[in-house]
Amino acid sequence: MVVGKIDLGWLTTINKKFILYYFYILLFIGSFLLARRFDHILPSIAIPTYSKSPDLSNSNTQNTTKVSLKITQKNGTQFPLICPQTNTNQTCLSNNYPTTMEVDEAEIISSSIETCPSYFRWIHEDLNPWKKNPKGITKEMVESGKSLANFRLIILDGRVYVEKYKRGHQTRDKFTIWGILQLVRLYPGKLPDLDLMFELDDKPVIKKSDYDEAGAVNSSPPVPMFHYYGDDLHFDIPFPDWSFWGWHEKNIKPWENQLKEIEEGNQKVKWTKRVPHAYWKGTSSMGTRRNLLRCNSTRWKADIYEQEVEQGSKQSNMADQCTHRYKIYMEGKGWSRSEKYIQACDSMLLIIQPQYYEFFTRSLLPLKHYWPINPSKLCDSIKFAVNWGNKHPDKAQEIAKGGSKFIKEELRMKYVYDYMFHLLNEYGKLMKYKPTIPPKAVQVCSETMACKASGKEKQWKLNSLVKAPSQTSPCTIPPPYDTHHLHKYLNTKEEILRDVEGLSRVG
Repeated sequence: MVVGKIDLGWLTTINKKFILYYFYILLFIGSFLLARRFDHILPSIAIPTYSKSPDLSNSNTQNTTKVSLKITQKNGTQFPLICPQTNTNQTCLSNNYPTTMEVDEAEIISSSIETCPSYFRWIHEDLNPWKKNPKGITKEMVESGKSLANFRLIILDGRVYVEKYKRGHQTRDKFTIWGILQLVRLYPGKLPDLDLMFELDDKPVIKKSDYDEAGAVNSSPPVPMFHYYGDDLHFDIPFPDWSFWGWHEKNIKPWENQLKEIEEGNQKVKWTKRVPHAYWKGTSSMGTRRNLLRCNSTRWKADIYEQEVEQGSKQSNMADQCTHRYKIYMEGKGWSRSEKYIQACDSMLLIIQPQYYEFFTRSLLPLKHYWPINPSKLCDSIKFAVNWGNKHPDKAQEIAKGGSKFIKEELRMKYVYDYMFHLLNEYGKLMKYKPTIPPKAVQVCSETMACKASGKEKQWKLNSLVKAPSQTSPCTIPPPYDTHHLHKYLNTKEEILRDVEGLSRVG
């Protein structure tokens, strides 16, 4: 061994060991960081292509594999639509969205102690004909509604199937089914298996007069038929209408977007600076609306505008119509979708006595949220209401703000979905059979309904898409009315109606 001379062979061996050691450490760290990055971004990527899944739409056997997701307050995972970029027929994938939820009760933003708005109580009343009958809801009852229904909808193991019987007006059927699909995405695994019929036309169809004593124990319960509204002469079950997810034929956006625009429009003109007249715009050819045209003058303090059926609707903008202190609601063939948009305007709502009711309207007492108009003295009643409001601006504005507040707070989209959830859940409790998939039914999902759509229809669907399961539970449904309180409510409403009619006669 020579002092000062280094053994280069030994040094080379040591260097190789250290280089390999540090190389493997760096490779491990890089792989870990890369995996964390992909784990963070992959759930929000819409995969453009995929292998075609087997078409299960006409099969009674389904893949029952459950895809679960643990929802916590900090979990921001979203699940966008997965649409093919080719002309491949769109099918429903079995693993692109959770079908069950594991809720971390310690971290969830829970609304389980929140009580639903009072109008949820009418769910019990609407289902009462089947609740008080030991037969409940049978398959024979449901299928007896085929000749009247537009479509039949089945929910089985969290998947949705539709059998269509006849077309609905415009895109009512598409957006109604779309809304139910979004409910399934919002609360995956929470809905029971269901089998129901839906009718889409302008008037209820299940007449009470066709049944003995409204579904008494010894009589046959009525056909369970879901509809957008009901009245005192029919058993149709009111359900949120299609416009909550958009009505592109009328240039009406999904409810959350449209309500936000109306609220912004409210800020443009303060109530005291608005036109001190009543305002109405619509198609006068429906129902008794033509009678409203003769009230269009300064004499009657009313500004009435005729709107063309098609082109006028496309150019109409609800957010630009909050310019008057008073706005008129009048039915057409049936309940008009315009009521919720009118009432959100911070204007005092003048309702010409309606025959029909939508799912949320029966809890609105007159003079608290709107002013009832006597149809037999139409122009006189409108003039009286406007004069009264102009003489008592604080009281008129209080009514206007009360109605607007109700719409903004108690008709939020969260409550629309919760109403749907509780109505379908209570309906499912009454079913006496497990549904099966009809041979002609087709499986539907958000992808099959939105990927091939175009124009505003597709835009409205994407805008109203539920992108992730809810981090809150549905609100708690209040108990049904007892007989005493139900009669008291109805009697109070009738008394107020009579009082207002009396005031208008004196005025």
